[in-house]
Amino acid sequence: QVQLVESGGGLVQPGGSLRLSCAASGFTFSNYAMRWYRQAPGKEREWVATITAAGGETNYADSVKGRFTCSRDNAKNTVYLQMNSLKLEDTAVYYCYVRYYLQNYWGQGTQVTVSS
Repeated sequence: QVQLVESGGGLVQPGGSLRLSCAASGFTFSNYAMRWYRQAPGKEREWVATITAAGGETNYADSVKGRFTCSRDNAKNTVYLQMNSLKLEDTAVYYCYVRYYLQNYWGQGTQVTVSS
């Protein structure tokens, strides 16, 4: 079955960096676009970034554009989110996501806390 496991979250000061990873299994990873979402306390889950199956194209929410970079290693079945210049408002649980055979699959999430 499809499994997505995020890691790499933690506590970081404003202006700092983190790299999130999402290890995927249960499907042919290299055939599917992947997305990152996040959910801050008291807010709805919001889309952050998308990367195409081959990794040749990425798209970002305006709130993270220029600061976050999404990449993937299809040999390792892993998608990454490099987060630089982190802001207080980036504090959230970050989830990776795949749409597979018309079903939505989410990881368990990883907490990112930006605080001084």
